[in-house]
Amino acid sequence: MTQRDLLILLEPGFTDPNRPGEVFICPDGAPIEGLLASDPGRNARLDIRRVPFERPRRVAVEALSEAHQSLPVLVLGYEYPAPPDAQTLGEKRFITDTSRILALLAERHGFPKVHD
Repeated sequence: MTQRDLLILLEPGFTDPNRPGEVFICPDGAPIEGLLASDPGRNARLDIRRVPFERPRRVAVEALSEAHQSLPVLVLGYEYPAPPDAQTLGEKRFITDTSRILALLAERHGFPKVHD
């Protein structure tokens, strides 16, 4: 278990073996990447890992399990209390919804809030 939150994202500019010659970004990860870029000094407050598109995604498997490789995911550390809407896997708590990840980055780590 980690004390700090762990944010796992797909590497921007990934390729898909089923679609050769094309380069992609993750539509769910792009807003999070934008938030991280808006205030890079705050990135040091959490662990951020960018992983290749191909599975298995070792970092996600190690953090959660083989069955939980969909990204982005925010694996909640124990530095702050877990919100009541967090998903649970044993004693691990995590969030997969992009809007909720953005909100938690603001609440837990001081990033700017996304205006609704």
